[in-house]
Amino acid sequence: RVEEMTARAVADPARAVEFLGAIQNPATLKRLDQAKAQGAVVRESASLAHPQFPQATIRTPLLVKVDRDHPQVWTHEMFGPIAFLIAVDSTADALACGLGTARSKGAITAALYSTSREVIDQAVEMAAEAGVALSCNLTGGVFVNQSAAFSDFHATAANPASTASLTDAAFVASRFH
Repeated sequence: RVEEMTARAVADPARAVEFLGAIQNPATLKRLDQAKAQGAVVRESASLAHPQFPQATIRTPLLVKVDRDHPQVWTHEMFGPIAFLIAVDSTADALACGLGTARSKGAITAALYSTSREVIDQAVEMAAEAGVALSCNLTGGVFVNQSAAFSDFHATAANPASTASLTDAAFVASRFH
């Protein structure tokens, strides 16, 4: 199902290049290659040509299935068009993996899709404990920087990934403590 959704999203290259964006750093391309070795490739990353900017490097997301018992693979950021798919035993296990990682390693945002009020309430509580901004059943666009920009801190400043200031210390110190 994930592969089908991804295929639909990138079916029209002229449209897809607008939400995928260009890759600026060769290290990102290297990470794409490294990520392939971390599990079973579900969907290969492919190059797309930008109709207005033919020199741009545009890649579709790489989807890699990773064993849940190998958190050393999926508990750190792999910046770029890379997604890890992790099979879990239950909804509780999924929340523990995702929001537990946000708590221990940090995260700027988290997303949850559920029809269960109980699951949503549990995720909201876990996200608050992890210090991560949570979106539930979001169907529109989300821009990570909007979550980072609600204060002068990068995200909530409540977990390891969100403690960088977007301004200098003198500006922040007089307003936050």
